[in-house]
This record gives sequence, C-alpha cells and structure tokens, in this order.
Amino acid sequence: MTMQRIGAAPASPNTPFYPPQINSVEDTGLSALWLQDLALKILYFQGYMNGFKISEELALPFAGVVDQILQALKAEKLIEVKSSQGGLGEGAYTYAITGQGMGRAREALERSQYAGAAPVPFDVYNDSIRRQKSGRLTVTTRTMRQILSQLIISESTFQRLGPALNSGSSIFLYGPPGNGKTSIARAFGNLVLSQSMYIPFSIYLDGQVIKLYDAVSHKLAPDSAEGGNGGTGGLRPSTRRDPRWVKISRPFIVVGGELTLAGLDLVFDDTHKYYEAPFQVKANGGILLIDDFGRQQVRPRDLLNRWIVPLENRVDFLTLHTGRKFEVPFDVLVVFSTNLPPKDLVDEAFLRRLRHKIEIGDPSFEEYREIFKRVSGDKKIPYNDQGLAYLLQEWYIKRNRKLRASHPRDLCDQILDIASYLAVEPAMTREMLDRAAQAFFVDL
Repeated sequence: MTMQRIGAAPASPNTPFYPPQINSVEDTGLSALWLQDLALKILYFQGYMNGFKISEELALPFAGVVDQILQALKAEKLIEVKSSQGGLGEGAYTYAITGQGMGRAREALERSQYAGAAPVPFDVYNDSIRRQKSGRLTVTTRTMRQILSQLIISESTFQRLGPALNSGSSIFLYGPPGNGKTSIARAFGNLVLSQSMYIPFSIYLDGQVIKLYDAVSHKLAPDSAEGGNGGTGGLRPSTRRDPRWVKISRPFIVVGGELTLAGLDLVFDDTHKYYEAPFQVKANGGILLIDDFGRQQVRPRDLLNRWIVPLENRVDFLTLHTGRKFEVPFDVLVVFSTNLPPKDLVDEAFLRRLRHKIEIGDPSFEEYREIFKRVSGDKKIPYNDQGLAYLLQEWYIKRNRKLRASHPRDLCDQILDIASYLAVEPAMTREMLDRAAQAFFVDL
C-alpha cells in the first residue's frame, strides 16, 4: 500500500521539536486506505464505539481526520451509525461494523493485528530524534555534586564521571563488585529523567508497524504549559499537538543477564504480525545501562561486535523480516557496567571505541568511614569511631579483606536484624559487630 508524503519539508536540526498539529488525513503521512483498515480493526475488536472513542483509540483528532475516515467507511457500507445524540455532533454517534466491514477487517488482520494508535512515518521519527538531541542537559561540577551527593567517590573518579556523562556516547565502568557502579549509572538515569522529549506510540515503515512506546521502559512526563527542558522549549496552553506522540522523561533503560543478540534487533511477533522496537531504539535520547556485562547468555565479544557500528557512527541498522535493512539514529549514552576484569571481556580495538573507561575501585579507609557514618545515621544506629576501628582491624586488616562500598549498608542491616532478635537497641558494640560480620562475610 502506498504512502502519502507529508508536504512540509523537514525542519532544521537546530529547530526545537514539537509534534505539529494535524488537520487532515494527508497531514498524518499515512494513506487513507491504511487508516480506514486500522479503524475497522479497532471496531472489529471493540464493537460499538462512538466517534470520539474511535478518535481516542486512533490517537488522531476527530475533526478533519477521523470524521473523514468514518465518512469514507460509511460510504462503502463498511460501518453504520447505530444511534446518535442530537446536538452533540457526529463525534457522539455510535458506530458499528457491518458484515462487509468484518470481511475487510479480517483481511487487514491477516496482514497485521495491530489495532492501536496510528503510527508516525519512519522519516518523521528520525527527524524528531535528530532535533531533540540538542535538548540534552550539559552537566557541570556543581550538577555532578548534586546528583552524586548520596555516594562517596574519590575525587579523581568523580572528576572523570562528568565529562563521560556529557559525551552522550559510551562509558565503560569496571571494578570489584559492591563499589557503586550501578548506583552511579542510576544517578545518571535520575538526571536524564528530569528532562523530557517526545516519542510516537508507534512507527510506520514499508507497510509495517513498530511499537515504540513502552509503559514499562518509558515514564510519562507532564504535558503542560511549563513543558520540559528536553528540547521542546516549553509549550503554550493553547498549543495543540499531534496526539500520536507522547511526552516522556528521557529514557533510562536497564538490561542485564537477559540481554541477547536477538534483543538488539526488531522483534517480530509472528502471531500479531507487528514489531517491537529493540532496547537501544527505546532508549534513543537517553541512557541504556548494560548491567553485569559479561554475564549475558551470549559471548561478550559477540555483543561487542554488535555495538561497534552504532558506537562509532551514531547510527544503527535494523532489518525487517522482509529482508529490508534500514538506518535508525543511535542517540544513546551506553553504559557498560561489569565486575569482571576488562581483559577477559574486550580487546584493545573495542576499548578504543569506548569513549570513557572508568575504574570504580575500592574505597579508602577514610571513605569507608564516611560511608559507614552516613549509613548508620540513615538506619538509626548510633555511630562510634572505636567500633569502626575494631571492625576494620579484626575483620579487614587481620584477614586481608578488601573494603567494599556496599559493606556498611549490609553490616548495618545485620546489626538491625540481630538487635531485633535480641530485643535490644542496635549499637556498634564489639559483640554486635562480630555477630554481624560472622553472619555476613564468607571466606572464599
């Protein structure tokens, strides 16, 4: 089925993106016949619906768009009006699909069972990602101190994290477990979540629908006069936009051991016959955290080879089940986080393609002390230096045990559990610390 092209030329990449108001079927960039089939599928599944409800399901304005679709379907006797409410207009009419309409709906369902918001043409989506790229917030030392205020990090490591975040490209966080790599990445995520952008519910390409918006992966952002700082520049209350787009916080998507090569390409549903966008496309405009890198079900080198082109050229290539390969923008900050030695995961050629490599090492004794003070205060355990000195001497120095930033939290939780069992107040006494350490540490 052929597509009708949008008449307006693409805006300049420097122009803030805002989904333009659509006033006609032509403005959607989709063919009238394709939209009619979509409306029929919705009626086929849901039965009787009024015009405004159909408009809501299609995510298209009733006046000038959905009313024209319904008129065409009525003219071909594919739908009929079952009831009307005088004075409220055609949007209040209740419509039902006819027997002839059911036949056409079944034909459309054989091609695809997608029956939701009308998709946005692929080239329009690409243009939106390019234009919203400039809306990213550039962090400064002050900003970094704010977003990492809950973490104790060495100054040298701290000064490397800000430029890495500003790069918008790739970060390789490595080091022993329990020192805050995931916490740092999630702090980055909290920063991007404070910004907003627009994405479509779904995308149209070569007659295929690709679902993009995911209620699990994407967080809705307020769509009001205040707007967001993600490149939209704020909205006037009177501004009307294309309802096929949803305003979200810039994405922060986390994948771990479940990541596979198949998950990085379009996922085609053989039953419903439409696509689900892969992780990196859903993360466009935000951050993709690959946690526990090296513990996936596929070899690390296979995953790394899949990332070479996107990381280097900032574009990715996806393939439809028809064999058509197409290019999609790759505006993603990819954070690889691993506890495994880099030499066991990557070679020099790949490390060269990663913009920033940052080791998150063990805390110093002074940093460990500061972490313990903060954690014990949060958990209402009276802190004292003598107790910590005993813990460090007996359970770390004598046993040649490494300090970990996560240990204070875990040891304090042990103290709370023991105190609750003994029906006493939690305290950093030698006895309590010994019992907590015995329950927590395991000599490997």
